[in-house]
Parts: sequence; structure tokens; C-alpha cells
Amino acid sequence: MTLRPFALAALALALAAPAGAETLKARYGISMLGVPIGQATMSGEFGQSYSLELYLKLTGLASMVSDSRGSAKSTGALAGGRVDAQTYATTASAKDATRTVRMAISGGAVRGVEISPPFEDKPGRVPLTDAHKRGVLDPLSALVMALPSGQPAVGPAACNRTLPVFDGYTRFDVVLSYVGTRNVSGAGYNGPVSVCAARYTPIAGHRADRPQTKFMADNKQMEAWLAPVGQSGAAIPYRIAVKTQIGMVVIEAKEFAVSGGSAAAGGAPVQPAKAAAGKQ
Repeated sequence: MTLRPFALAALALALAAPAGAETLKARYGISMLGVPIGQATMSGEFGQSYSLELYLKLTGLASMVSDSRGSAKSTGALAGGRVDAQTYATTASAKDATRTVRMAISGGAVRGVEISPPFEDKPGRVPLTDAHKRGVLDPLSALVMALPSGQPAVGPAACNRTLPVFDGYTRFDVVLSYVGTRNVSGAGYNGPVSVCAARYTPIAGHRADRPQTKFMADNKQMEAWLAPVGQSGAAIPYRIAVKTQIGMVVIEAKEFAVSGGSAAAGGAPVQPAKAAAGKQ
């Protein structure tokens, strides 16, 4: 598959940066069982189009066990309360290997994928078909929640959705459902966030016999807190918590700042609700 669509879409977005776009700068801490194991930074521009860049790495004792790090970049458009992903690129590195994935998407359909080095085609993988590559989002674009026109930035409209994710080799759904709201403060954003329960459903490309696949499909201890990106009509995660086979992993904002456009950090306080993940 050719990557020409990837290059053309990236060029078009670079030449048509949205005037008055709102800028996001965020830094996250990553912990497991309450112990810090890594950090991530995210930056983005949000207007009629969006660009989002993420970088993460293990730190402290975790880096001594596995010197893992990764980066990803995604671009697309925000229109009609929808995310229209267009380009995606990611690189993941460990001590002994580095892998890069590049993908071009148009109208929700994958137009080109390049994986270097390619994954080994192991037996037992659920076959991917062309149908699995239509109506999808890349993993980074799936972090952008476009809000329908007229809907509040915090509330059920931010959560209630199914995210059809394709990462270049596996296809899965993440189903979000509204649980309630909380107030957060101290990281640059002071105001309410939407609390969403999350469920994972494997679709194709995975190995159905793997214990990890069954564990995640049955996992009811996953949630995301979504904070609005100013007045852009989009929200992104402020906090993500996922139970793993080793323990609970939490990714939470330590800095979260929105500027430019009509951005207004914070918001009117709301009565926090207890977040009970797992109810769909």
C-alpha cells in the first residue's frame, strides 16, 4: 500500500493551520500500584482541524528493567461533532528493537499502512479484512472526543460513544459510557471533568487464545476523565486508569494548559460524583 495519501494529507494540514486554534500543553505522570513508573507529554492544536503529538517514556526503577519509550503524532479534522482522522505515525523503542507505524486515513477508511519492521504473522490471529479498515480512528485520534453542536463540554455527550480503533495491525472497539462528573484542580485546569467507564472489545488482528486478550475483554476496571480543550468543541483525557494483570495503571495530568483562540481554563464548579468504573 502506498503512503502517498499520508504525505499529501500531512502537507495539506500544515498549509492550512486553523486560525485562532486553541493550543494544548499537557504533562502526565504514569504510575502502577501507586508507584511512579513513567511520564508522558502531549501537545496539540484544535480548531477546524487538529494535530496531536504524544511522547512517553519509562522512568525510575521501571527504566532499569525496560528502557521503553514511544512517540506518536496524528492529524485530522473536527466537523459536525465528529473526528475525521487523516494521518498517524508512531515509533516505539525498547532496548533491543524499534518499530515504526505510519498510516493514512481518508473518510474513515485506511488508505495506506507501513510497518517497519513488520510484525510476524503468528498463527491464531483473527484475520483482518478490508471491512475492518473502514470507519476507524487511529489510536491517538481516539483520544480526541468531538462534542456535538450545542452539547455541554462536560457531561454524557463527552462520554457516550464507541471508538473504532485501528492501530495498523489490530482492530478493536473502546466503548465509553457516562458515569458522572468530578472537579479537578492543581494541574493548570480548575473545573469539572466527565468521568467515563470504558470497555475493550477485540475485533480482528488479535490472538483470541492469549490470556491478555481475554483479561482485557473481561476487564471492568477501566475509566477515563475527560477535560474540555477550551471552547474548541473537543475534550481529551485528563486521567486514565486501567487494571492490568500486574496491577492498576494510572495516567494522570500533572500539567494541563489550554491557550489561544477562545480558550478559558477552568469552569463552574460542579458537585463531584463517585466514579464507579465498569458500568456500561
